[in-house]
Parts: sequence; C-alpha cells; structure tokens
Amino acid sequence: MNADLAFVNGNVITMNFSQPSAEAVAVKNDKIVKVGSTDEINQLIGKQTNVVDLKGRTVVPGLIDSHIHVGDFGKFLTWVDLKDVDSLQEMKNKIKERAQKISKDRWIIGSGWNQNRFVEKRYPTFRDIDEASPNNPVVLYHQCGRVCVVNSKALELAKVTTKTKPPSGGIIEKDPKTGELTGILRENATDLVWTKIPEPSEEEVMEGSVLACQKIVEAGVTSIHWIVSSATEVSVIKKLREENKLPLNVYMIVPANLLDQVKDLDLGAYKNKMGIKVFVDGSLAARTAALVEPYVDDLAKKGELLYSQEQLDALVAKGNKTNFRLVLHAMGDKAIDMTLKAVEKAHKESTERDIRQRIEHASVLNKDLIVRIKKLGVIVSVQPKCVISEFSVWYVVERLGQKRAKWLYPLKTLITQGIRVIGGSDCPMEPISPLACIQAVVERQYFPEEQITVEEGLRMYTINAAFASFEEDIKGSIEQGKLADLTVLSENPMKTSPNKIGEIEVMMTVVGGKVVYQKQN
Repeated sequence: MNADLAFVNGNVITMNFSQPSAEAVAVKNDKIVKVGSTDEINQLIGKQTNVVDLKGRTVVPGLIDSHIHVGDFGKFLTWVDLKDVDSLQEMKNKIKERAQKISKDRWIIGSGWNQNRFVEKRYPTFRDIDEASPNNPVVLYHQCGRVCVVNSKALELAKVTTKTKPPSGGIIEKDPKTGELTGILRENATDLVWTKIPEPSEEEVMEGSVLACQKIVEAGVTSIHWIVSSATEVSVIKKLREENKLPLNVYMIVPANLLDQVKDLDLGAYKNKMGIKVFVDGSLAARTAALVEPYVDDLAKKGELLYSQEQLDALVAKGNKTNFRLVLHAMGDKAIDMTLKAVEKAHKESTERDIRQRIEHASVLNKDLIVRIKKLGVIVSVQPKCVISEFSVWYVVERLGQKRAKWLYPLKTLITQGIRVIGGSDCPMEPISPLACIQAVVERQYFPEEQITVEEGLRMYTINAAFASFEEDIKGSIEQGKLADLTVLSENPMKTSPNKIGEIEVMMTVVGGKVVYQKQN
C-alpha cells in the first residue's frame, strides 16, 4: 500500500501517550495509516504519493477551537476594513467603492478607523460619509468599538434627531456652535443604529461563513465548535456541508431558545452531533455573572440567574435524555453551584454514565466547586484570551476582590486535579489563534501560579477538545486509524520562548487528508 500523502523529516507531536513523538506521518484517503520514523514512512511512498519534506518543522494534531461565533466572525469579515486608513478621503473612497458594488438599500458597515491616523486630525462627520454614500445607510465603528460615525440615511432610519434623548450611558454628539448632529455616537448611543441593521439574509450569512472558515483554517484549525446565533446559520451550515464548501469539521452548538426553530429542520449528519447552549447567568464585565457575595465595586449587585433551580434541573434532565449535549454557560460561583446541582441530580436519575456535560467559562471557582466538578466529570471550557481581558480590560480584581480573583480561571489547579479543560477563541471577540491562546495561559501574568505548560495548552486544543464532542476515537491525536487532521507549524511550540508562541506561523492545514491551507513563500 502506498500513501497518498507523506510528511517526513519533521518533529511530530502526537498527543498520544503511547507514542508521544515521531519523525513522519503517512496518510491514505482521509486516515492516518502510519506514524513513525522517516525510514518507515519512506517505505510507503510511491510514484503518486505527495511528499512533504518538513525540514525539521513541527506537526501537531489538527487544532480544535471549542468556542467560536462563526456567523459573527463572517459578518465582521464582510465589513469595510478601515484600520489602515490614513485620511478622511481614503475612508470616503473605500465607502464609495463598497456602495458601487451593492444595492442601495443594503447597509455598509466598517470598523477600525482612528482619527489620530488621519492627516486631517479630526473626527469624520455625517457629511463626510454622505459624500461617499448618500443612499446606503452607513455605520463606521472606531478602533475602540464603542464609538461610531453614521451618515444621514442611517440617522433617518434610526430616527435620531437633535431632539432624541440619548440612552443611559450614551452620547449623541452635537456641534457645540450650531447644535446640529455630527454623526458621532458614543457608548450606548451606538445601539440606536445597531438595532436598526436588519439580520443578514441567508445568502449574506453564507458569504460571510465561507470567508470565516477560510480564515479559520489559515489559523491551523481543523475542527470548530460553531456557536450558532440564528436558525439561518443552522441552514447555512447544512448547505455548506452538502455543497462540500466546508473546509473543516463542524460541531454545532445551538442556543436553547432556538431549539423550536430548528427541531423540524432536516439536520442530516448533524442530527446526533450537536450541543445545546444554556445561559445560566450573564458576564463579569456587565456585573451580571451570578455571585454568592456582592461585587466589591458595587455592593448592590450580585448578578443575575436566568433560571430557577427547578427550571434548570428540568432542562438538564431533559437534555440528558436526548442525543444533544448541554453546554452550560455559568460564570459566577452562584451560577456554577446551581449548574452542578442540576448535573448532580440528572446523574442520579440517568442510567447513562458517559454524559460529558460541560460548563462554558466556569470563571469564579473555589475549592468546593472544583471538587464537585471533578467528581461529576464535568468538562470546563475556557477562552484564554478572554481570561487575560477579564484582568486587563475589565479589571476583575477590583470587581471581585483579591480573594475571589485568585480563583478566577485557575487552570493549573483544574488540570492538576484531573479535570478536562478545553480551549476556544470566542472569535470575533478575540482573534482566531489557538497558538496565541496557548501563549496567554503559558505566560499568564495574573496569579502566575496558575500558568500551565505548553503541552497542557496543546491538549486543550486537541485531544481534550475532541473528547468534549465524543470524537476522541477519530481525532485529537496523531495515531494510526484516526482522521488525517494535521497542522504544520514553523517552529516547535515546546521549545519556543513562551512570549513568542503566538508568533509561530501555520505552514499548512490538513483536514481529512486534504490540504486546505498552505502558506505561500
């Protein structure tokens, strides 16, 4: 038997305890047929074999992103990119160019501008944008996100006038001399326009999703847990798969509130490969994550629970009786406690032992909660770049106090206790880069005693992630008989300086034996 594809002269990190490393890998059809030395793999090379000489580069199992909002990422990729714009005229040219390519009723959305880069050294106004696009409604977001400039058409559709009262926490900017609108909206006032933008059509979702998937495989990702935001996305995923337009493997996670909309869809191959996301509480950033004790910086708030214990018990019990697996969003210690109570009760009432419930985020923990998570075999899903943002952007130490903050995302403690931890990007909130995420938790600066090793980080994005979707028998490690999902890296992350791991380049991404991305020299 000759291989279809062979990788030789490399450093293969297998994530397989029985054979941790190798030099070469052989692939036939969509499966790995041999892992071993270059000499062993050379015996499987024939005239038709595509041979990749790694020249010492590193191969790891195809990376798996366990938490990504592909629909939102796709929307973002279809926006006008303004981050490198150096003048108002250049901004106007980009908007005019987009307006000429689309129908007059379609919104134009852009992001990334910064007035400090402009040669004019001033903010744009609605008049600037009107010059470029008088007919299409336009909203262009500042680099910081919560400031935007809109044109007259967008103001009209949002019914924003000089008499409009700004929402709490928002500013509708006016010219100090004339009192007329400038087109600049700040903070919560940006929502006045955002809420008027119609949901994208199925065609637009399809377009964005194709773009997003290509960017994802360029990051070395071969499988994703796609968190769905609409029933349209479910239809798009199914169509993309049927039309062979998905360059990677997809595990769908559908919010519980969408179940009624998708239950009658012919889900085909996804019928038994879905997770159901349940929001138990909110977020730390908004002080809606449910805590046992109040927020230190706002003693009137303890967060919000979105279910009673009885309601959550019933929901988890129902989930255990289906082929779907629950993905339980719980950030605060009170929400995590409630979630574990529901899981504990469901376990007692279920005859199935291998349930693999997972808690998304599991942010504010303590010793007791960790013991219960281990006992129940619950998987903990984290997004490492978001962990860093909680400390550096949302000032979680000030919100929780030093004592509780010490138990925020204690990854080393969780892993040491034998709890399975998986990783995701939360893209587009954070960049799609498993390597940057691994760097974030390897060189963690906040409570550095919770730093983990590179190998532990890789397991979060390979074999652990495969286990979470019941796919550890077919992916997550490089071993004979598994799918040929492989990621080729420019350097060995095990030997790279921790602060350089995120800079390692993805040279090639292979999904089911097919090269879906290759870096051009």
